[in-house]
Amino acid sequence: MSDMETHVAYGPLRILHVFRAPIGGLFRHVIDLACEQAARGHAVGLFFDSSQTNARTDAMIERARPALELGITRVAMTRNPSARDLAALRALARLQRDIGASVLHGHGSKGGLYARALARRHAPDAVRAYTPHGGSFHFGPGNPRHHLYMAAERWMARRTDVFLFESRHVASRFDHYVGATDRPAMIVHNGLYPAEFEPVDNADAAFDLIFIGEMLLAKGVDTLLQAMRLIRQKRGSAPRLLAVGSGPDRVLLMQRASEYGLIEDVTFEDAQPIRDVLARARIMVMPSHAESLPYVVLEAAAAGMPIVSTNVGGIPDILAPCVDTLVEPGDVGALAQAILRQLTEDAAATHSRIEQTRAFLETNFSVASMTDAVLAGYQKGAERRAAAVPSR
Repeated sequence: MSDMETHVAYGPLRILHVFRAPIGGLFRHVIDLACEQAARGHAVGLFFDSSQTNARTDAMIERARPALELGITRVAMTRNPSARDLAALRALARLQRDIGASVLHGHGSKGGLYARALARRHAPDAVRAYTPHGGSFHFGPGNPRHHLYMAAERWMARRTDVFLFESRHVASRFDHYVGATDRPAMIVHNGLYPAEFEPVDNADAAFDLIFIGEMLLAKGVDTLLQAMRLIRQKRGSAPRLLAVGSGPDRVLLMQRASEYGLIEDVTFEDAQPIRDVLARARIMVMPSHAESLPYVVLEAAAAGMPIVSTNVGGIPDILAPCVDTLVEPGDVGALAQAILRQLTEDAAATHSRIEQTRAFLETNFSVASMTDAVLAGYQKGAERRAAAVPSR
């Protein structure tokens, strides 16, 4: 499996990105990629869910709209399999007949299913690319959905021309649970713009810690709260935490903070621009139990924030220079110890690690290199189709 390839240039493509939820890191990845592809002369469009929206999503869509020659098409989709999938597939087939995309790029489990299921009948000549973004690979063998989803992934793998994994973690899970593939497969990391490598000024931060993300138990926020309680038991006071984000478990997590005696130490706020909130804390904490390649860690590290994180998903890809500092998910004691270590560490040692990480990210995680690699993947997929037409 090859890493990113750069400086790929060939004729204009007609690219349709297919995915479900216009939220989170997957959405940002698609928007950045689509706009950069359009800036390089390709015709690009988006096909995604119509039922999810918020002010930030709407703003991102409107900023991207003028660049997207193939337009933005939204239809109702559901997270889990349902009858709506058939209606969405019919809508995608109609759109494909109208625009004639030469590349169908599916993102996430639902987008990957749509883009690849459509191709054989309605788009026999289109390159079928797939980026999982974690998706079905977040479900481990203990989950009842695991075997069903892995069976679907094996079936869809035969309809895929190129796999563009966003992290080594997801690629390894694919190899383990789905099996080796004879199709081209590449690691294509998310990328940032140059301005995002400007350090944030948190000299006047009112909070010790910050968590940014969906308010889900799977994000490990409860583990973080327990770690804060343990720190208070050890040193007499808990660090102050700013928890930024929304989600179905937010009320439960607020209740847990109260039960742990931390109600005065934790402030919950709605989602907002990351750089604005990073400046309000000294240390970012990512206590997740599962991740793909989280933009929030990438953005915080690029902005010069010290980070305490679990060793899950693609986070070791991002924090490679300090991977030995990562802790195992769900380990309250280890997380508490890592937070205390960071709170008391010598400023020079922290600065050295931050700068080493930022230099690594600037070299390996740019929007330009991300787009180069994706376009290289499309080309590999096209070459594979040309060499093996009967296997379609």
